[in-house]
Amino acid sequence: MATIRIPTTMRGLTGNKGEVRVAGATVGEVLKNLEQAHPGMGARVFDDKGAVRRYVNVFLNDEDIRFLQELSTPVAEGDRITLIPAIAGG
Repeated sequence: MATIRIPTTMRGLTGNKGEVRVAGATVGEVLKNLEQAHPGMGARVFDDKGAVRRYVNVFLNDEDIRFLQELSTPVAEGDRITLIPAIAGG
């Protein structure tokens, strides 16, 4: 199981939990299982084509998955996935 750090803006979908534990062999599986455990999270993370939304950054143990194997990046027991939505303002 991996621990997923949930940003404040998405915690309403996880019962206000800042971290949840979810099983999966890859980052993609973990995030899909996150949707099953907490409905609504998938729409916040994935676009209509199943890719991570442009404004959501996903890190595995402090490494941006875009520089690893993206959603196919393997996940080991105890790994940490962090979701960071981009914030716009002015």
